Formats: sequence, C-alpha cells, structure tokens
Amino acid sequence: MTRYWRLGFGVILLALLAYLGPLLLPDYFVRVLIVMAVNVVLVSSLGLSNGFTGVFSLGHVGFVALGAYSSAVLTLALDKKLAYLPDLPGWLSQVQLGFLPATLIAGLLCALVGLIVGAPLMRLNGNYVSVATLGFLIIVNVVLVNAENFTRGARTFTGIDTSTTLPWALGWLLLTLIVLSRVAYSPFGRAMRATREDLIAAQGIGIRVLPTRLMAFVIGAFFAGVGGALYAHYLGSFSPATFYFPLMVTQLAMLVVGGQGSLTGAAVGVVLVTLLSEVLRNLERGFALGPLTLPPLYGVSQIVLGMVFILVMVYRPSGLLGDRELQLVDKGRARQNASPEQEAV
Repeated sequence: MTRYWRLGFGVILLALLAYLGPLLLPDYFVRVLIVMAVNVVLVSSLGLSNGFTGVFSLGHVGFVALGAYSSAVLTLALDKKLAYLPDLPGWLSQVQLGFLPATLIAGLLCALVGLIVGAPLMRLNGNYVSVATLGFLIIVNVVLVNAENFTRGARTFTGIDTSTTLPWALGWLLLTLIVLSRVAYSPFGRAMRATREDLIAAQGIGIRVLPTRLMAFVIGAFFAGVGGALYAHYLGSFSPATFYFPLMVTQLAMLVVGGQGSLTGAAVGVVLVTLLSEVLRNLERGFALGPLTLPPLYGVSQIVLGMVFILVMVYRPSGLLGDRELQLVDKGRARQNASPEQEAV
C-alpha cells in the first residue's frame, strides 16, 4: 500500500502545480517549469537505455528531432501547409490532427524507427555502439536538412501551435515516470541491469541480451518522440540545428550529474542543470551589488556548467544519486515476480 500512497501524493502534487502554477506564478517561472518537465521526459527516457542497460547511446536526440518534426507536420494548419510545405504528398497535405493524436503518432513512429535501427546497433558493445548511435543522429540531421518537402530544410519550421502548456507537460512527465519505473523495476528491468553489470554472466543464466537491450531502446525512443513533440509545440518554431549536438550534450550532462542508474537522478539532474543555467544566464548580463559592479560576462554560463560537469565526473562518477531511487513501485514485489533466471542475478 505504501507505493500507492507515494504515487497518489505525487499525482496530487503535480495536479495542484499544473492548476495553480499558471495562476500564481509569473509567466517566466511557468515556462521554466514546462522546460524542466519536458527535459525530464527526455532525460529519463535516455537513462532507460544508457543507465539501466549500460548501452551508452549518443543518438537519442535524433528521436527527439523526428518526434518534433512529425508532430509539427501533422498538426500544422492546412493553409499553412499550403504556404510553407507546398510539395507535401497529397495524403499528408490534407491531414490536420490534434495535439494528443499527433504526439502519440510521433512516439510510435520513433519507436518503429528505434526498432529498425536498434536491431543491428544493440548487438554492439562499448565505444562501438556510442559511435554507431552518434552516426544515427548525424544521419537524422542530414535527412531533415535535405528533406525540404517535409521539413523546409535548414530553414526555420514555423507556424506551429504552442499547445504544450504546464498541465500537458506535467501530465506526460507523470505518465513517463510511471511507465519507466514499472519497466525499470520489473523482472525485465532486473534483466536490463544484469546485462549492464556483466554481459557474459547474464548470458550464462539465460538472459537474452539483444531483446532486452532492444526493448529498452525502443521504449526510450517512444518517449523521446513524445518529448520531441512537446518540445516542438512549446517552441512554436525550430530548425534541425535545434536538435543536434548542443541538445545532446545538455541531456547527457543532466543524466550524468543526476545519476544514470536512477529515474529520480535524471529528474534531479534536469532540475539542477536547468536552474543553474537560468541563474547564470541572468548573471551574464552583469549586475551591481553595493560597491561591487560586474560587467557583462557572456558565455560564462557554459564555462561554469562545464566545470560542474567535470567536478561531478571526478568526485562523483556515478552521479549525485547513483542508483538510489525515490520508488514509485515496490522493488520487493518486483523481486517476487521475477523468474528464477532473473532472480539469480
């Protein structure tokens, strides 16, 4: 019963924040909360593969980009499609979906791409899989830049409804954490951690490595597509450069700072990095404190964040939380439901 109390308290807290936040908080703080909620969706889905299976993927942002563009095309008004994307195929040029169905389709499309791409890539280990997934990100970016009929190429894709409100962002945040926690702390999740800790030992007790890794990769791709759709409908306009190396580095920093083996760690990393970035960005313009006056120091936020990232890697390589978790599920129950092979891990 304890886990249900924790889950109920979390749902009530997020519901109150979604309802009262826009009424009581300034617009700036509401926007920061939306960005943090979307980033938690993205970073926690990245952590399912990177942290729980040990497959260090650098191509997660590629799914974010696919989700953003696919949902944007599906929700774009018909008159805007005619103006911005006149060469769209006929069946797509006459389609205009709502925000929710477009978000779900974006997630399913990314899951399908993740299944196709992950089938060969999840056979690799170590640095090889990191380089291969980085290649996937580069391929996605090149395709988006050159598929002008669908994406407007390198130009800004604009005219998208800003439908990602705080209730939408927090709702998807809650759903993402519930689903990922149920996966990560189930018998299947124990198999994922077994492949992370010792691949040969996991194979020796009967765990099928490829399906285990591939399932985690596909689930992460689905929520990356959902997060991409939320991000697209928050920004309202973007280009392929929005979903490239800077976003990849930021998400990896959030995950590593919080802890790769913990969903709570992913959320903590997002909150800390986002708040620190916002504070430093405001300080970059310079400020006066009594007799002390600091001139504008543009770019100092990136320097400080880089130093924080280095210090965490040196003194806390497992992240601030490591594998520790604020549980939404009962690990003991997951242990009871484990198969004999998984229980032996």
